Amino acid sequence: MKKLLIAGYSDTTVNYQNAFSALKAAFDTLPFRSLESAADKEISLCPADYDGLVLPGGGDIAPALFGAENHGSRNIDEALDRLQLKILDGFLKAGKPVLGICKGMQLLNVYFGGTILQDLPEHSRLVHAYDKKDRIHPTKAARGTFLEQLYGRTPVTNSAHHQGVDAPGQGIVYVQWAFDGVVEALAHRFLPVLGVQWHPERLCFGLKAEGMAEGVQILGYFLEGA
Repeated sequence: MKKLLIAGYSDTTVNYQNAFSALKAAFDTLPFRSLESAADKEISLCPADYDGLVLPGGGDIAPALFGAENHGSRNIDEALDRLQLKILDGFLKAGKPVLGICKGMQLLNVYFGGTILQDLPEHSRLVHAYDKKDRIHPTKAARGTFLEQLYGRTPVTNSAHHQGVDAPGQGIVYVQWAFDGVVEALAHRFLPVLGVQWHPERLCFGLKAEGMAEGVQILGYFLEGA
């Protein structure tokens, strides 16, 4: 059985836990709320204990971590951001596969030196920003990528975000876009790193609407790599 670290708090990652449980994967989550308490609990944050890392969705990333002033970022937990980046660094150095989802995808871009668009323009927020439920919209996958192989050229996905990736980090390639130009997925040229701006954990096991991308496919693809 594959074992993952879901690098988010137990009470905020229930959908991820449910999805990976249904896929017969074991996992741990982060049971602490600060770097100080994390330092006291060397809970198996050792990458060798896991087959892969999942960086889940959440609030916005502290702008200081990508060298910017705050221009629209909110719901920031900088201690968690720094902890997730530290964990990510360890997993990448160990050569472990990583999947970033929503904020997790943005965090991947920041780790590799990329930047964040802190508040999408109004016309894009109407397409992507959460409004009591996920926004649903078509996207375009780049030819020859894992996304095209899994979903074809125009998968319909969900969105719940007001930020997006801007300049790509070193080695990062964007591989999926919404039709307003917002980046919906990325990969690394050389490392086992994938990220999606949408939420596959909310598009599987009876949660998705007909005609939408099936979240199980990309979660299963990640698990196979792990």
